[in-house]
Amino acid sequence: MDQDFTAHNDLETKLVAAQQGQLDSEQFMQELLAAQVFMPLRDEPSGIQGFQRSAKADPLTLQSEDGQNVLVLFTSPERAKPFLADFPAYQGGLLTEFSWILERIGSGIAISLNPGVEFGIDFDTDTVEQLIHASNSQQPAPLGS
Repeated sequence: MDQDFTAHNDLETKLVAAQQGQLDSEQFMQELLAAQVFMPLRDEPSGIQGFQRSAKADPLTLQSEDGQNVLVLFTSPERAKPFLADFPAYQGGLLTEFSWILERIGSGIAISLNPGVEFGIDFDTDTVEQLIHASNSQQPAPLGS
C-alpha cells in the first residue's frame, strides 16, 4: 500500500482491500452501492460563499479521449481537493449515496472514482449500466406494485 495513502473512511479502507485482493470485487461493489461518495458541483457566483442558488446540480463531468462523458466522484471531500485545484468552479459538492447518483445519471455516462489517486476506479458505461441495474434491484418496490 502507498505509504502516503491513509484511508479517510470505511469505503476507502474497502477500496484499498479490494485493489490489493483482500476483498472480493463483487463484495466491494455491493459495499459501494450503499456507501456515500462526494460529487463535486459547480459553484454559482453568489454574494454568499458556498450558497447554491440553483436547485439543479451541475456535477463535474469530463470527456475521455474517446469522447465519452465521465462523471467525477470521490470517496471523500478531502480526496477531491488536489484534483479540484484544476477546476476552481467546482469547489463545492454533495456527499450522498452512490446508489442515489446512479438513479439520476442516466445511460451513456462513465464514472471515475478518485481520479488522480492511486486507489481509484474507472467504470466504463457498460459497468455503470450494470451498477444501475444492481442498485435498482436492491431498492424496495414502490407502493402499489
